[in-house]
Amino acid sequence: MADPGMSVSPYWELTFDADGDVDGPERDHLTTQVTEHGVRDLLVFAHGWNNDRSGATALYRRFFAPVPALAPRARLGYVGVIWPSMRFSDEPIPDFPKSVAAVAAQTAPGPALDKDTRRALLETFPGRAPVIDQLARMLDERPVGDGGLTEFGRLVRLLVDDGRRPGAADTDEEGEPTVFTEDPAAACDEFAGALAAVRSPGAPAGFSIPNPWDGAKELLRQATYYTMKRRAGTVGEHGLGPVVGQLAQAAPGVRVHLVGHSFGGRLVSFALRGLPDGVGTVKSVTLLQGAFSHYAFADRLPQDPGKAGALRGRQRRIDGPLVCCYSHFDSALGTFYPLASRLSGDDRSCAGSEIAAVLGPEWGAMGHDGVQAVPGTARLDLASALAGPLPASGCVNVDAAAVVCHGGPPSGAHSDIVHPELARLVLAAGRVA
Repeated sequence: MADPGMSVSPYWELTFDADGDVDGPERDHLTTQVTEHGVRDLLVFAHGWNNDRSGATALYRRFFAPVPALAPRARLGYVGVIWPSMRFSDEPIPDFPKSVAAVAAQTAPGPALDKDTRRALLETFPGRAPVIDQLARMLDERPVGDGGLTEFGRLVRLLVDDGRRPGAADTDEEGEPTVFTEDPAAACDEFAGALAAVRSPGAPAGFSIPNPWDGAKELLRQATYYTMKRRAGTVGEHGLGPVVGQLAQAAPGVRVHLVGHSFGGRLVSFALRGLPDGVGTVKSVTLLQGAFSHYAFADRLPQDPGKAGALRGRQRRIDGPLVCCYSHFDSALGTFYPLASRLSGDDRSCAGSEIAAVLGPEWGAMGHDGVQAVPGTARLDLASALAGPLPASGCVNVDAAAVVCHGGPPSGAHSDIVHPELARLVLAAGRVA
């Protein structure tokens, strides 16, 4: 077991690299000890973007804390998934209302890319220090004219190309977002307008003219999101899925409940694609503000009926429900996810829920409006879901905006997930008494 300061016990960690390879001793420790501890229900949580292990374990400590009191008779075990993802240090994280870096940025202006963000970028894109240094200089200097933005976009594209790991399976149901292939100046203009609208909701159109360099940092941020999104699918399919299969062999009586936040939701969903045939130990999957396509489980894409979602039918690998929590207060998914997936070319003002109207539902995310285009999907608000019982199988959309509602720009409430109500929902999904 790892981290004696964890709020629950028994607790284990599973660490994966970018290719989905698991730490062998950690895996073996889990598969041999879970039965010794008499675990009947195992909660497996995958974080979204975090810079390090401490940020992930802080999330798990807070989220798991109320669980033992909510299910005092259950024989529970807990797993924290650790995978290499990246968070810009000016973004809020689930363990704190506002990151230290974000507070510092408000009181002491500094470089556009602080040292923590630079370090995280270097870890995400190894060998690209000169490119990252040049991007940082351009964000600080903001050269005049479209030429500077065009060069900035070219450098960002180098990082995106680096994010494609040779030989990695293609787990991206949407392909490469056109935001990285179209005119960088136009992309930065779009992002700057969206940022201005999110920061000043309700302001009249033309109230101020956003600087496209305000959107340039968002273009870089989205390049890291795109890389992490692909990585989450790889780690889920080639890492966590096979480990769950090995656990089923070693401890067939243990019921597994997968939980994922943001890209961690994508990770645990793609674990279903990596489950060995015949494994039926996954009893529930709960997605908290999932950062991937809301059509992922669809048999047919509404915009292209000849194609299916990347996880078509995989919800049937669960011996129980797939519960998808969403909130319209999530700016990261309601505004910037669809913009990163596709720039509309539409010059209308757009922010928050208006983005979906401008771009169309093709580019929506799970955590913004739930699972789409899957017949029979139930739709509940949080109070109704907790009053229960939840459906015993299939997809269940739960509007969690009653609690997932706090957070500032640019991400909004995307990381506002540490609530006992959501812990209760995980237990309800898994039918954990």
